[in-house]
Amino acid sequence: MNPFSLAGQVALVTGANTGIGQAIAVAMAQAGAEVIAAGRRDCDETLALTGGGRQMRLDFGDPMAARDVFARERIDILVNNAGIIRRADAVDFTEADWDAVIDVNLKALFFTCQAFARAALPRGRGKIINIASLLSFQGGIRVPSYTASKHGVAGLTRLMANEWASRGLNVNAIAPGYIETNNTQALRDDPERSAAILDRIPARRWGRPEDIGQSAVFLAAPASDYINGAVLNVDGGWLAR
Repeated sequence: MNPFSLAGQVALVTGANTGIGQAIAVAMAQAGAEVIAAGRRDCDETLALTGGGRQMRLDFGDPMAARDVFARERIDILVNNAGIIRRADAVDFTEADWDAVIDVNLKALFFTCQAFARAALPRGRGKIINIASLLSFQGGIRVPSYTASKHGVAGLTRLMANEWASRGLNVNAIAPGYIETNNTQALRDDPERSAAILDRIPARRWGRPEDIGQSAVFLAAPASDYINGAVLNVDGGWLAR
């Protein structure tokens, strides 16, 4: 048996219409999984890249949007990638922006994991991969609710691993570094800011979405069966500096 194969597995990837989520969906399909690409927008482009699979409309503006998903069908792998960000100085940050980010990035993640676990625990197996952030470890600037949510993602990942590892569920997270996506286009287009970022990264390059995709395959595959509660930094060495 190939310890990195996902053949016969069904994987639900949220926020799969673009960027990191899309790369995870593609990588899991290439590893043999049947992929369900979920998002609040159409995932047609992702399905074209995966060469199959299906899509599901999930809008985590309602944190309970996935509460019934796992009771309807068997899903073996859950990737919680959907997330949003709001930027403003902490002294000016609004309650509305706080609530919007916490609802999507943290509350929805927890209750989606809960719904998945209720279906998977009786089977005695399953993989949850949460997408954390470098701001699960650092403070950042002008993103108070995002920073709080991503610290929360790391903490919940460990809590759920503590409760569910002995019952066959692996819960881990990935903390991406600076990745070439639409969200970082402005940074990459700024020569001074891009140079400063690259100077801090020991690998001396921006990450690519497929770097996160392949890491997610590892955490979903049998090769990682004894990994529980880890937050894997895929950052080119950023945090090592």
